[in-house]
Amino acid sequence: MQDLAFAIPGVDEAMGFAEVMKLVKSMEYDVIVFDTAPTGHTLRFLSFPGVLEKALSKVSQLSGQFGPMMQQMSGLMGMDANYNDMFAKLNAMRSVVNEVNEQFQDPEKTTFVCVCIAEFLSLYETERLVQELTESNIDTHNIVVNQLLFPPKGSECEHCSVRYKMQQKYLKQIFDLYEEDFYITLLPLLTNEVRGVESLKQFSQMLIKPYKVPESD
Repeated sequence: MQDLAFAIPGVDEAMGFAEVMKLVKSMEYDVIVFDTAPTGHTLRFLSFPGVLEKALSKVSQLSGQFGPMMQQMSGLMGMDANYNDMFAKLNAMRSVVNEVNEQFQDPEKTTFVCVCIAEFLSLYETERLVQELTESNIDTHNIVVNQLLFPPKGSECEHCSVRYKMQQKYLKQIFDLYEEDFYITLLPLLTNEVRGVESLKQFSQMLIKPYKVPESD
């Protein structure tokens, strides 16, 4: 039963987050940033509290029905298994995960910033993520569109021109979908990796003072 409980999808991610939360409570920072996995993994993680609640409720029912019998059988077979302790730990886990879920749904404590690129699949995944976050009562009002290409005027790079037009098409769709309710930040494709403190500081300025899209011809 213990193996079954810990085989629930997403349990590793949720317990990892719970451990980090314990550390966060003992630290003094204004903001804690979690860089989450791609959309599918993130949605599985966000749905985990509800899944775990149902699973542990079922395990609790089973413990009431079969716990004493299992304890007695373990004693007869010479096995050292304290099922009461196991169920107590599972209930403690449920309490921690519920606390995580409450923090997720508190807009004063948690907000979700969606990061995408101006391509069809990324736009589709972002819309799916926004809808799931809304249904889960998780605050989200920011979208960052990354790696935008803005070729200089007079550029003869055909590849750059074609990609620019493609990105502009999806960028228009992003503004049509989110302009009213979201704050959209545009970031250009950079020629260097963002590594090191100074590079991070320079990059962060583009989040504070968003890059303005040049008017298309």
